[in-house]
Amino acid sequence: MKADFCPEFETGSATDVGCRRDVNEDALLARPDWGLWAVADGMGGHAAGDFASSAIVQQLASIGRAASDEDLTSRFMDRLRQANGLIRERGVELGGSTVGSTVVSLLVHGCRYTCIWSGDSRSYLLRNGQLVQQSRDHTEVNALLAAGTITPKEAENWPRKNVITRAIGAGSEPQCDQVDGRLEPGDVFCLCSDGLTEHIQDHEIAACLASLPPQQACDALVRETLNRGARDNVTVVAVRCTAAAGGGSWPPDDILDDLA
Repeated sequence: MKADFCPEFETGSATDVGCRRDVNEDALLARPDWGLWAVADGMGGHAAGDFASSAIVQQLASIGRAASDEDLTSRFMDRLRQANGLIRERGVELGGSTVGSTVVSLLVHGCRYTCIWSGDSRSYLLRNGQLVQQSRDHTEVNALLAAGTITPKEAENWPRKNVITRAIGAGSEPQCDQVDGRLEPGDVFCLCSDGLTEHIQDHEIAACLASLPPQQACDALVRETLNRGARDNVTVVAVRCTAAAGGGSWPPDDILDDLA
């Protein structure tokens, strides 16, 4: 039986309105003390998109410290439902306008992690030099690819490439997917809005996360996105996991010996 380590986290974050927008409709949350990080990318224009992303972050900011990974996930989904209701109410107030927001999150309790998302904001994990996308974009083009309707080459220039198929506020209940796993020392997670991935390739994200501390990596990724024209708002959160100095492991070795 393998002992878990006691994780500590170094977090970086950066957001920018970009080069063509007047309002930043992205929002982020970083609460390493709760094991919670999130990025939301609103849609619907000023007074709608920024409201939607802010509503999600404000609701998540009330989660607090959970008793278990199941408790943390349950609290997260409860807050998303509350945000979903607020966003739908805002749409009614605006005459039935489409209002919504993507969300992508990292939840950690002990040595377990969960990524939960809706829409095309992404989560990545850099482990042992390999960057793997944890989320799967909820987009029209991805659905067509999965169905075999279009080829990967056609997908690159698909005219509705950025049309999302899920968002918080789009339905009566949040529609999310999630992946779960076990942390390892040295893991680096990246959460980002599509304003980053529109301009920056995965191998560039990997190189930046591998060579720079989280805050410097976020600053560098946003700066390069701006250098390349930043057609949308851009937001990045990076989280590096390390073993706590002198923190030991759980279960303790004597318990492991008894279980052997």
